[in-house]
Amino acid sequence: MGRRALPDSVHKPLLATLRGERQDRPPVWLMRQAGRYLPEYRALRAEKGGFLALATDPEAAAEVTLQPIRRFGFDGAILFSDILMVPWAMGQELSFGAGEGPRLSPTLLTRKLAELSPDVARLAPIYATVRRAAASLPAATTLLGFAGSPWTVATYMVAGQGSKDQAETRAFAYADPVAFAAIVDAIADLTVEYLAGQIASGAEAAQLFDSWAGSLSPEQFERWVIEPNARIVAALRARCPGVPIIGFPKGAGDKLRAYAEGTGVDALGLDETLDPVLADAMLPPGLPVQGNLDPLALLTGGEALTRGIARVLAAFPERPHIFNLGHGIGQHTPIAHVEALLRQVRG
Repeated sequence: MGRRALPDSVHKPLLATLRGERQDRPPVWLMRQAGRYLPEYRALRAEKGGFLALATDPEAAAEVTLQPIRRFGFDGAILFSDILMVPWAMGQELSFGAGEGPRLSPTLLTRKLAELSPDVARLAPIYATVRRAAASLPAATTLLGFAGSPWTVATYMVAGQGSKDQAETRAFAYADPVAFAAIVDAIADLTVEYLAGQIASGAEAAQLFDSWAGSLSPEQFERWVIEPNARIVAALRARCPGVPIIGFPKGAGDKLRAYAEGTGVDALGLDETLDPVLADAMLPPGLPVQGNLDPLALLTGGEALTRGIARVLAAFPERPHIFNLGHGIGQHTPIAHVEALLRQVRG
């Protein structure tokens, strides 16, 4: 179940933009908008006792998804979850240590993929969260599902944790490309099922996060980023026609056009390292884009924020554009700075 069918008179600015319609003012949502910069989130997480307990409690996770919509009225709500739910369902154990980031065990440096015991029932609470959030959102708000892209998820599965340069996983992929391809293919297959399940539960669009795409050489980028994401997009399009897919290959740089053309995503997220004017000139005409204010400009506020917003708004004079950050909102970002951002974008 999801939200009931809406009359044609209900306009969803974010969904319309993802489908290629340029709006008079860009719709807005922020990556990681449901999270620890909000006092209401911190209170609920303390009550639940940890991230995984919160993310797998459908009532609580739906509440977190809705919190920034109630406070700010963003045009999009993104599911509160984590990109590592897929490896958790594939049989790795997932933990979130205080101040340490997520951990997966056993790592695929010490065990083979076939030795894991998958448990896809672990994804059931996520679908329940989507159903709850979809039933409670304002009619004009678009609900976004998401998943990690295979390369980024594989870096955690192989090494067991995040790293600055993904060296262990990149070395693994060079040393045993057959074994690494099996890992990537397994992630891609479950990701299709996972996103299709989110969509069946009420998600109206989905984002693929490839947070570590920037660490790869052009050849490896083609093999481990473009190819598996293209498979996911094609499979989802066949199963869920009309549901837009946003690709976010952080750090792709001059490989961004190849990603857009090779994957077939409906919209493209731009990180903060890209000049938005150059991105607009580089990308296929008419392709919707999302981004790309520097999260640190939002954290800083003042003139840095005002200038940064103005530059992004001016960069896409004809292209469908969703205003967002170039990556996730920082946990120490003042609420007043988010309010200032919305006033300027909507003004």
